[in-house]
Amino acid sequence: MTGKSVTAFAPATVGNVGVGFDILGHTVKAVGDRVQARRTAGRGIRIAAITGSQATLPLEAEKNTAGMALVSMAGALSLPFGIEISIEKGIPLGSGLGGSAASAVAAVVAANALLDTPLSKLELLKFAMQGEAVASGSVHVDNIAPSLFGGLVLTVGIDHPRTKQIPVPPNVRCVLVHPHMFLSTREARRILRKTVDLSDLVWQTANLAGFLSGCYTNDLDMIRDSFEDVIIEPQRAQLIPGFKAVKQAATSNGALGCSISGAGPTVFAWCEEHFAEGIRAAMVEAFAEHNLASDHWVSAIDTEGARIVES
Repeated sequence: MTGKSVTAFAPATVGNVGVGFDILGHTVKAVGDRVQARRTAGRGIRIAAITGSQATLPLEAEKNTAGMALVSMAGALSLPFGIEISIEKGIPLGSGLGGSAASAVAAVVAANALLDTPLSKLELLKFAMQGEAVASGSVHVDNIAPSLFGGLVLTVGIDHPRTKQIPVPPNVRCVLVHPHMFLSTREARRILRKTVDLSDLVWQTANLAGFLSGCYTNDLDMIRDSFEDVIIEPQRAQLIPGFKAVKQAATSNGALGCSISGAGPTVFAWCEEHFAEGIRAAMVEAFAEHNLASDHWVSAIDTEGARIVES
C-alpha cells in the first residue's frame, strides 16, 4: 500500500466556550485545516509542505502539531511504514480558533485511513493531544475533541479522556469576529493565575452546570443567565484591544452570551439565528473603533467533525 494517499479535513473550533475552560468546545463550520497523508517505504514522519499560512511553520515533525501527533501515533503502533504529509492551513494562525488542534486532528484522521486496522476516534484523540501540546505547552482537549467528534463536546480527563457530545438548541448560531492581530496561546496561558477564589469557583461551576442544563433542555433563558466566564475571561480581556466594547455590542444586540474563543483574540457570541447579522455588524464595528479590521463569520454548531474528503 506504499504510495496510497488520503486527505482529511478538520474544522476550526471555539475552545472553552467561556464557562468550560479546557474541557468544553464546539466546531465552527466556516473554516478548517486539511492534511494529505501518504504511506512511504521508509519509517518515520516527514512534512513535505505547509501552505495557506503567512507565517513560517516548522517542517520538523517533532516541532509541528500535526507532525508530533503522527510521531506519537507511529511510535505507539510501531508502524512498519513511514508517513509523509502536506498541510493546508485554512485557520488563521494565533486566532483562537483551534488551528494547532485542527492540524493535529486532520493528520491523525488521514493517517488512520492508511492503517490496515483503523483506530477508534477516542484512540486518535490521545495522539492528537500530544500534537496540541507542541503549540500550547500543555495537554488540553477543548479544541481537539470537538474538531475530531463534531458539535459541542465536553471532555473529562486527560490520561483517560471521556467525551460527551452536548445537544445545542437548533436555532442557536455562533458569531465569530477575528481581529487582525496575533495572540500566542502560550502567552495567553502564561498570564493566568494559578489559584482562584472559592467564591469564583462556585460561581463558575454553577454557570457551567446551568449552561449545560440549558443546552439539554432547550432553555435559552438558562443559557443566557449562565453564559458568563468569571475566571479566565477577566484575565485575558486585557490582551484584546476593545474586547469590552465588542462584548457589550454583542449583548446589547441580543446575544445569549459573548466571550473569548480559546486563547483569543477571536471573540464569539451565541445567539438566536435572527439576531446573528445584527450582532456580527455591531461586533465588527466595535473592533473597527479600536483600529482593528477583522474577519467574521456566522456559523451553525456543526455536528460533523473531522472526516476524509479525498482518497
